[in-house]
Amino acid sequence: MKIAVIIVRVLLAAMYLFASVSYFLNLMPKAPEMTAAQTSFMTGLMASVYLFPLIKITELVGGILLLIGRTAPLAALVIFPVTLNIFLYHAFLGPKDLPMVGVMLIFNLFLFYAYRAKYLPIVSK
Repeated sequence: MKIAVIIVRVLLAAMYLFASVSYFLNLMPKAPEMTAAQTSFMTGLMASVYLFPLIKITELVGGILLLIGRTAPLAALVIFPVTLNIFLYHAFLGPKDLPMVGVMLIFNLFLFYAYRAKYLPIVSK
């Protein structure tokens, strides 16, 4: 189980680090083809000016925290809203990439399960 947690943690961290670093360094200048609904959603994110960079900063911090074993339970909590939003975006607006995003959600839920003892003080009386 310990090896599986390390593998899942590093893979999830790599996904988020790649996504955030490529955004900040502008490594992916060409945007993929999007449907009208996806374009409308992304236009709204970009119009808010602060939200998309905030999401990418959260991904970067979450990815770094996942790589640090001691802070991985905190990282799983911090990154979960982003993971869930990415999953729901693809579930409703672009199901083409849903299998890969589903794996990300499963990885995050697996980390919740693996670190459940760390979360008990949060929810106990």
